[in-house]
Amino acid sequence: MNSEFRFIPYRQPEMSEDERIERAEDFYLLMNRRRSIREFSGKEVDRKLIELAVRTAGTAPSGANKQPWRYIIVSDPDLKREIRSAAEKEEKENYERRMPKEWLDDLKQFGTDWHKDFIETAPFVVVVFRIDYMNDDGSVKKHYYVNESVGISVGIFIAALQNMGLVTLTHTPSPMNFLSKILKRPSNERAFLLMPVGYPADEASVPEIKRKSPDEIMEFL
Repeated sequence: MNSEFRFIPYRQPEMSEDERIERAEDFYLLMNRRRSIREFSGKEVDRKLIELAVRTAGTAPSGANKQPWRYIIVSDPDLKREIRSAAEKEEKENYERRMPKEWLDDLKQFGTDWHKDFIETAPFVVVVFRIDYMNDDGSVKKHYYVNESVGISVGIFIAALQNMGLVTLTHTPSPMNFLSKILKRPSNERAFLLMPVGYPADEASVPEIKRKSPDEIMEFL
């Protein structure tokens, strides 16, 4: 162990194997209820919940501990309207010209199109930016495994929202350069994805889909 850097003790809380299994099963059942939601209620969400979700996301591991993410939380109606307009412009182009037929066919089961009402309806829109590098004293400090690190952080963010009874949707209007412009982000940040966050609308529905079985997603060797 390199003595040049300080290390501190790490301890996990003690629990029995039965307790571990019970907690694991409870968490699985919680997350198995998670669905991507496109119909949001306008019901107000306590800002503290969003702060806690982002703080939880910030516990994610990252390459060389660079923590290359920035969560921009938008609640201003004018900003949300501007984001929706720009996102729909790109999505209309995607649905009508850019996406191949196979992609469009795969999307039919979800009933989606280029209209993105949820950007305005949800009380919060969280835009996650990946930070490719930092400028430090005139020099560029590179970040490592940025996509992997930000992806893990977003996964933890989604789990945190599910745990507190909120819903979201991972939306990636492509290209996403307009988000940097609207939100006035520096050149070292690039939009990773956009997530409306809130409560589901009373009439919200989701497509009836099937998740892969354990045998299809895991293999013990």
